[in-house]
Amino acid sequence: MPNYRRPHIPGGTYFITQVPYQRVPWLCGDVGRQALREAIITVKKSHLFSVDAIVLLPEHFHCLLTLPSDDADFSIRLKLIKIHVTRHYGSVLNINRPVSPSRQKRGERNLWQRRYWEHWIRDERDFATHCDYIHFNPVRFGLCKAPQDCPFSNVHRFIAEGIYRSDWGQDESPVIPHDVWDKA
Repeated sequence: MPNYRRPHIPGGTYFITQVPYQRVPWLCGDVGRQALREAIITVKKSHLFSVDAIVLLPEHFHCLLTLPSDDADFSIRLKLIKIHVTRHYGSVLNINRPVSPSRQKRGERNLWQRRYWEHWIRDERDFATHCDYIHFNPVRFGLCKAPQDCPFSNVHRFIAEGIYRSDWGQDESPVIPHDVWDKA
């Protein structure tokens, strides 16, 4: 079994990509959005963190999470978010996918892939690059023509706060290094 080594930096910011089990596209539905929003709000109460950027696509989401200065455990937050969604919304989502014996043995259901992609954000440039990636992702996947057309992204907050121009990403795609593109 591989020995995954994840960075654990107190106060760190992490780029996360999480995919539903077998890429079933449930995240952008009314129930999926409500479930994820509620889970994030609930987990933040007991395990502080901020969501700096986020986008929901039908079959995965990307986000930037920043932890408190004395905490390095982003994994527990993602685990608790997934548990909350599964416990409180799993039956409502009614995903029709069989649960393998391996997943049954581990007590897992059929909502989330076991693993996720993470990347520790090293500096301001890395942060900006990953924000651009997150907000341009719906365009890249052909879900909309401009980032502003995506209703499931906080690109609108970035525009309102003057971080992005109102026409950001409409005329040209941002320069994003090839090694940032999806790894999940």
